[in-house]
Amino acid sequence: MDIDEFWALIEQARGPQADTDPGPEVGPEVGGAVAGRAVALLARRPVAEIRAAGLVLDGLLAGSYRAPLWGAAYLLNGGCSDDGFDYFRGWLVVQGREVFERVVADPDLLAGLPVVRAAVAAGIDLDCEDALGIAWDAHREATGAELPLPGSPVRLPDLDPEWDFHFDDHDELSRRLPRLARLCSEGTP
Repeated sequence: MDIDEFWALIEQARGPQADTDPGPEVGPEVGGAVAGRAVALLARRPVAEIRAAGLVLDGLLAGSYRAPLWGAAYLLNGGCSDDGFDYFRGWLVVQGREVFERVVADPDLLAGLPVVRAAVAAGIDLDCEDALGIAWDAHREATGAELPLPGSPVRLPDLDPEWDFHFDDHDELSRRLPRLARLCSEGTP
């Protein structure tokens, strides 16, 4: 399984209406449902593809390990620990390839997404821990065994030194992520 096949799997799990109707529902259960459908779809594939999907997901998570995105998660979720940032990136994966790639490149674009605006208005954190285990859960479902660990651990990149400030510095975050900071301070779409 390559990256294109992985994203096709996520889109299939999101369903045919995903691009045209983001739906008013937000929250962990929605992302968890997409992750659950992805697990079921992936579990039907050969074990080698399941393992490859795990490597693709690891690569996406490592590639999205960026300080500007962490700052966006911090704003949206009212703070963001290491684990919280993992769960936020899991949520971002289940939003699909287009959203994922656009937001990783420019996290301030989150402010324009209907699902984000709805979550802010409802006071709901954007996270999906279940997305992190798509390959693990599919492997367990398909084989009854745990997914073997990769030969070497995933290396996360160093965070951007230009973002080396405390995210509690609202003025600095607002300067760097103005649309998102404005949305979060208003609290409504």
